[in-house]
Amino acid sequence: MDPRLQSLLVRHGGVVTRQDLLREAPAWTIQAAGRAGRLVPVLPGIYVDVELIGDGDADLPVLARVEPELARRAALAYGGGRAALSRLTALDVWGLRRQPPAEPVQLDLPRGSGLRNRPHLAVRHRSDFAIAPPQVVTRTGMPVTRLDRTLVDCWPLLQPVDRSGPLIRVVNDRLTTAQRLVAALAEVPTINDRGTLRSLLDRLAAGCRSPLEIWGHDHVFTGPGMPTFTRQARVRVGARTIYLDMFAEAERVDIELDGATSHGDPAEREIDLRRDALLATIGILVVRFTHRRLIADPDQVRRETLAILAARSCSP
Repeated sequence: MDPRLQSLLVRHGGVVTRQDLLREAPAWTIQAAGRAGRLVPVLPGIYVDVELIGDGDADLPVLARVEPELARRAALAYGGGRAALSRLTALDVWGLRRQPPAEPVQLDLPRGSGLRNRPHLAVRHRSDFAIAPPQVVTRTGMPVTRLDRTLVDCWPLLQPVDRSGPLIRVVNDRLTTAQRLVAALAEVPTINDRGTLRSLLDRLAAGCRSPLEIWGHDHVFTGPGMPTFTRQARVRVGARTIYLDMFAEAERVDIELDGATSHGDPAEREIDLRRDALLATIGILVVRFTHRRLIADPDQVRRETLAILAARSCSP
């Protein structure tokens, strides 16, 4: 390959546009590199070094046979500075779900850009789209749709069993808020299973932070006789800050829901016992229900909770 083309490929990490190539060398050198099989088009006007193409199924599009990061950079180069990684590709870039090799790179572009779908590339045109904050941020050196919009866009694309996990995680990790997710949902007038998504966002806004807490909210801890619990209530005990799953402030009762895998480690159980004892010093009673009990006998859990709250209400 012409040394000028080789140098350009190195400087650009193995992916270059035809315009970049023509600025460095005459067209005949590009044609010669293509005929020699050293320079391979992955998208119209976008080339990669043949050494970066994997040995996988030769029937797959070339874009599907290069490493994901290279494929994404090639797709963005095809977008000509007008595109951002979106939907399931953006979800991978945000570190919330690894995109399988079979899924295409997904881009968002402004309406009227003129670009269209290509093998292993799914293009979506949006009339409200611009490559600028707050719609687009830079992550790992690449433009990507903002987190809350990415999650909403991915909702109908994921299997139902996989939908809630990323949303719960980002709220737990304080990467975004339920309120911002609700605002992002309002930007999308039509979306499959919108009611289920809105219901989940309402539970997250109410303070639920796990599938078990959401299930408990819907089936056990709301309704006649139940107080309005403060979820993830923040209390100070000396120099320590503790967050309570569900706090009935008037009765000074904290309901803790232990997940299916909780307390398999004796050390973790000891941490919880110490925490509960510390809360007792400021008059807070901690009541714990296991995943098994909550799911298997929700009526009994409800009765026990109401009895405990009633007893605390009557205490002097």
